[in-house]
Amino acid sequence: MSPGPRKPERWQGSETALRAVQVAFDVEEAVMEAIRVAAFHANVSTSTQIRSVLDLPVAARPKRPRLTVTLDAADYALLASRYGLAPDDRLGIKEAATRELIAFVQQQAPHTRSKSVRTVRNSKTVP
Repeated sequence: MSPGPRKPERWQGSETALRAVQVAFDVEEAVMEAIRVAAFHANVSTSTQIRSVLDLPVAARPKRPRLTVTLDAADYALLASRYGLAPDDRLGIKEAATRELIAFVQQQAPHTRSKSVRTVRNSKTVP
């Protein structure tokens, strides 16, 4: 019996992550809020805050710090309409949404522009 197809070299380090299991905690709203607030003040994800509270190892820096949202076809259609783009232009929609998020942050505190806020280059202009 053969061991199966060989994994690409770049996937070799992902073995542990692939075996990890996401755990959801059913707790009172006050506990969730306290964890989120503590994570916010520590500038870490809620997952990192939970690992810290449980005294589990925490990476010194996030591997890929980013914001995420799940979008379905209807969401892409709404955003495409808002930005004057085709619904299948997912990269254009992502770039326009990125600019909108950056504008949101700049409106929240116009006098404090974070060094981590970067603009999207080579993309279509948001109306």
